[in-house]
Amino acid sequence: MDGETFREAVAATKATELERLGSNKLLIALTDATLEPAAVLRAAADSEHAAHTTFAGWADDETDDDARELFAWLADRERDHRERVCDSLAAMDVEHDPVDGGTMHEYLRAREDAVERVAAGAVGRGLVSDRTHLQIVSFFVNEGDERRADLFRELRAETAEEAERGLALLSDLCGSDDDWERARMVAEYVVQIAYDDYADALAGMGIDVKPVC
Repeated sequence: MDGETFREAVAATKATELERLGSNKLLIALTDATLEPAAVLRAAADSEHAAHTTFAGWADDETDDDARELFAWLADRERDHRERVCDSLAAMDVEHDPVDGGTMHEYLRAREDAVERVAAGAVGRGLVSDRTHLQIVSFFVNEGDERRADLFRELRAETAEEAERGLALLSDLCGSDDDWERARMVAEYVVQIAYDDYADALAGMGIDVKPVC
C-alpha cells in the first residue's frame, strides 16, 4: 500500500460520516446554533489551537527523527493558523482566548507511536478539517465576506499540504501490512470521533443528523 491508496481507503470506509460532516449542519453543531461570524471564527480558533497543542506535544516527546520534524512543522503551521483566525476576530473588535480540548484531541494525544500519530493526526484529522474549512468558506461566501472566505480557502489548502506530508512519511514508516492496518484503524477512528461529537451536538438540539432526502 502507498499513502494515496491509504487515504482513499479511509475515505471510502468513512464515506457516510465524512459526507455528513461536510454538510451545512456542521457549523450549527460547532457553534451551538449561533451562526454568526464571530462564533464561527471562535470555533475555528479553538480548533487550530487544539491542533497546535497536540502537535507541539508530540514534537517534544517523539523518538522518530522524521516524525518529530513533521510534528514540529505541523505545530508551527497550526499556531500560524490560530493567529490568523484570531487576527480576523480582532479586526471585528472581538477578543478571544482560544480554548483547548475536545474528544478528538484527547484521543490523538493518547497515541504514542509514530505510525499512529501520523495516521491519526495528519490523515484522519486532515479529512475532518477539510470538511470543516469548506463549510466555513461557504459560510463567509454566503455572508458576502470574501476576505474571510479567502482566509479559510488558504487554511484549507495548507491543511491539505499537511496531510500530503503526513502521507509521504507514513509510506516510509509503515514497513508491513500490520503497520498499515494499525494506521487505518486510528485514522478511521478519528473520523468516527469527530462524527459522533457532531451527531451528539445536533441530537442535543433536536436536529436529525441524517440528510433530508
